[in-house]
Amino acid sequence: MENTSLSELLREWPHEPGRLNVRIVEADDGRPLVQVRVELGVLQLERHGRPDGLRPDGCESLFHRVLEQALGQGPDEVSADPGTCAALRHEAGLYSYRSAVLSILDDYAGVLEDTNRNLEVAVFIVRHAASDEDRAMAGRSIPNLLMMRARASSTLALRSGDMKSARAAIESGLHDLEEACRSRGTGASFESMPEVKVLRGMREMLVPKLPSSQRLELEARLKEALAVENFELAAILRNELRLMS
Repeated sequence: MENTSLSELLREWPHEPGRLNVRIVEADDGRPLVQVRVELGVLQLERHGRPDGLRPDGCESLFHRVLEQALGQGPDEVSADPGTCAALRHEAGLYSYRSAVLSILDDYAGVLEDTNRNLEVAVFIVRHAASDEDRAMAGRSIPNLLMMRARASSTLALRSGDMKSARAAIESGLHDLEEACRSRGTGASFESMPEVKVLRGMREMLVPKLPSSQRLELEARLKEALAVENFELAAILRNELRLMS
């Protein structure tokens, strides 16, 4: 391998303290690469697949290899030992770092892809880890991943001008967070979760403020629907009021 100095590259792309400089470049074969300028040099990540470009045993990622090994086994037969779980967490950290970098580039399609992938890993560990500690660690990561998925989905919808889908993504994220809390037996902490506050804050920015007269009209229609036991209409009206609150 030819020894190549990076001095010229570093001079042309200087580090800026307090700012994370990120850019997309093309490899010799045309595939996109993500570069991050840090104080001591440049980090380079693959845009697709495993961020460091490695292919464990020829697979796209370690997680893909683990899934291949689990094929043909019953759900109760699949078990991830602590070493495997640690390796999966390390790999997920690579994807998480790339997700954060892609968000700086406003590449929310990539953010969504990496977040969904890491969410699959976390769910797999929760279901199949041999260790209670590994299951607990994976479970604690799920709320943040659900929040990130909702934000990315909502942002993509906003960019296409679909306000309805943007709000729906936030509501779906809040619902998923509540279900995750219930499944872990921590439903009481739902209201105080930082992930919930982030999504509600985003929802607040998406929902236009309506005049109080329109709010009062909806509330009156809700009471009428309940009085005649039209619960389907009542559910719709209640959801509309919730979106406006």
